Amino acid sequence: MIKMRKIIYSSVAIALLGACSSTELQQTDAKVSFPSATLTQDKTPPVTAPNAETIELSLKQIMSDPDWIGRQPEGAYWTADGNNIAYYRKREGSPVRDIWLANETVSGNGKQAPLSELHNYEYDELISDNDMAFDAWVFQGNIFSRDKATNTVIQLTKSRQAARNIQFHNSNGVSFQRANEFYVVNASTGRQEQLFTWQFANETPVVSEPADYIAQENVELIDYLKVQRRNRQLRADSFESLETANDSLVSSVFYFDPSHRTVLASLSPNGKWAIVVTTENSPSRDDSDIMPDYIEENGRIKAQPVRQRVADAKAISHDIWLLDLSNNSKTLLEYKVLPGYNEDVLADVKRENAEARGETYTENRIPRDIGLLFDWYATEPPVKWHDNSDKVALMLEAWDNKDRWITSVDVDDKQFVTQHRMHDPAWVNYRFNEFGWFDEQETLYLLSEESGYSQLYVKPLTGSLKPVTKGNFVVENVTLTQDDAYFYFKANVKHPGIYEIYRSSTDTMALEALTDLNGMTDYVLSPNESSLLLTHSKLVMPPELYSVKLDDASGAAGEALKITSTVSDAFLSIDWVSPSIVAVPSSHTEQPIYSRVYAPTVATDEKHRAVIFNHGAGYLQNAHLGWSGYFREFMFHSFLVSQGYVVMDMDYRASMGYGREWRTAIYRQMGTPETQDLVDGVEWLVKNADVDRKRIGTYGGSYGGFMTFMALFTEPELFQAGAALRPVSDWAHYNDPYTSNILNRPDVDPIAYERSSPIYFADGLNKPLLINAPMVDDNVFFVDVVRLVQVLIEKEKEDFETAIYPVEPHGFVQPSSWLDEYRRIFKLFEENL
Repeated sequence: MIKMRKIIYSSVAIALLGACSSTELQQTDAKVSFPSATLTQDKTPPVTAPNAETIELSLKQIMSDPDWIGRQPEGAYWTADGNNIAYYRKREGSPVRDIWLANETVSGNGKQAPLSELHNYEYDELISDNDMAFDAWVFQGNIFSRDKATNTVIQLTKSRQAARNIQFHNSNGVSFQRANEFYVVNASTGRQEQLFTWQFANETPVVSEPADYIAQENVELIDYLKVQRRNRQLRADSFESLETANDSLVSSVFYFDPSHRTVLASLSPNGKWAIVVTTENSPSRDDSDIMPDYIEENGRIKAQPVRQRVADAKAISHDIWLLDLSNNSKTLLEYKVLPGYNEDVLADVKRENAEARGETYTENRIPRDIGLLFDWYATEPPVKWHDNSDKVALMLEAWDNKDRWITSVDVDDKQFVTQHRMHDPAWVNYRFNEFGWFDEQETLYLLSEESGYSQLYVKPLTGSLKPVTKGNFVVENVTLTQDDAYFYFKANVKHPGIYEIYRSSTDTMALEALTDLNGMTDYVLSPNESSLLLTHSKLVMPPELYSVKLDDASGAAGEALKITSTVSDAFLSIDWVSPSIVAVPSSHTEQPIYSRVYAPTVATDEKHRAVIFNHGAGYLQNAHLGWSGYFREFMFHSFLVSQGYVVMDMDYRASMGYGREWRTAIYRQMGTPETQDLVDGVEWLVKNADVDRKRIGTYGGSYGGFMTFMALFTEPELFQAGAALRPVSDWAHYNDPYTSNILNRPDVDPIAYERSSPIYFADGLNKPLLINAPMVDDNVFFVDVVRLVQVLIEKEKEDFETAIYPVEPHGFVQPSSWLDEYRRIFKLFEENL
């Protein structure tokens, strides 16, 4: 069965999905030449716009509204019937995104979908199964179904109360959730039925026991009260008998702890069982978690609510209940059967911190806080029913971030059975947590980093774990065909920065490449599994859509057909600098540090100035061969090259795409491995790119701003100037989900926070520093900059400047703000390098 929840991509997010060709660079007329064995670069001839007027490469052009680039396809997918390719496209000069429809066999951008027919093409959730005569989807909170034989679409619900969490129900229905209620609607007749509901309240008995002596005495002495109690019970018993005998009535009501709330609910396909997950209904933030917003229409200051800090986070545990709808019973599933449920996995960390305080620490066996694991990138929930309805699989995690369990539950046994435990002494990755059922077998498939890289495995419920893929590459975005014959997935098998589409037989596990585009490519398998919809880009070319036909007999992939051409003539008229992908040798690991290098091609007698850009997020890959999500920075780097600079963009340790060891190198020491990698980057530039060691600067935003701080504070002679944009200065003030993975939590591991936060190293600053801070940043709070600036003032540091942006969030929006920010960065480098 196919069950999809669509992600609505932003233009920045979709730009991360890209690809390009690779070869070694032959440079004959440039003074800068690189070691050919370590270099990969796009060899595809540049596309130029015929008769297009050349646009001047200027900071104002680069930082203007990105509509000028061409408004590329976003969030591409197949329509439910598979007859159209659909994608989002930003409306020019507007924040609105429209649905466009294209044909997989015809080149062209297609046409905008009519608003009157949008319910036929757009969906938030989609379910499809070869065993069913119809498919169904949710559009704007209402459910639609399509008869596969006639291709007729009908609307099953129409309500302002949104339906969600849809699933096939038996052979002719669709179940769905509204608030704390589950319904089923017949796809043929449209008849709706409420299956069950749940409340967070104490179930009130019809006749309760007397509360105290006075009440007991009253009931025993007064016959009238005895009669009233008896009559209430008789009426209740009569109605219960009616509910049992007459299925036209709703009978299932479940009660849960009044202090709890719903985390997730999931109904079995046959409608006889359900999983309801609850947790304590405690606030996720405090009244003091606010952010002043100074620019409001009414001229007043608005206190915007924001998330809590990791330092204030409280442990969260989930109660997972199995509900039997046939007899209104519920069973709490116990975590004590999970291996490691009460291990003191942080004992060494706690001991180190205790010793630093002059104390001793004794290990404990207290049960850990455990709950559902919601993968940050997944579109499906962590509870999945097998089609036969008597088995359900759940993905769980520990609050301390050190364990992931994939478990099954048999409805007859009513307890967790661990199918796979992945323990990581650093932290379990918040990516690569896909799992699911085979359609015709009681077998699970799952991704795991236990080998050191995200690989695909199968796990029969009564058998052992078996690898489908093996190697030092990353597997993600897994699709199992409806006949259980093949896995389709995306992987960087050939090179860390080249992502292709592959498939493996579930029988032989043979790996087969379906694309050979040499870059970062994403895919969606068509509903009939006969075609691939690709999103593909190049180093200097934004993403476009392609389609690939799969041979009916062999399954072999044909040539990729380019569908869309949305890049503007203005963009094509510019001779962009195509960066080289260089494997910089590391002084600390066997793996090289893959980096983008932008270099001038015009010879000069002087050594070059250089800038190292630090990408954000930490766990992100930017030294790949596709269009970067940092498209403004890409253009800025081309501009810098035109001014004689060499630019390096490193996938330092912590970056994505290079395996578990690379990811976790920063555990309990954020800023240390990354700065070591920057040192190696500087050495490489000096030795291989004819760069003057005394004329190198650095900059970056968010995590990249944090790295700028750490480099200038802890290696003060490495760079001559640096710009930190929307930077983190103290990790105790950042959010819990991200930070607690890497540094544990401040109450447990203050050593890690003090070792990793720039504010503790500010005394090391002795080079010019520019700090650019948005004031309505609800991700990295403005207070991070405020506190650091106060420390710099108290330490009598002179060579720093701060620029504030009153209307900007974490990701700038206004072109004027982008332009101001990058003019200041360029000025910093021009004056100090």
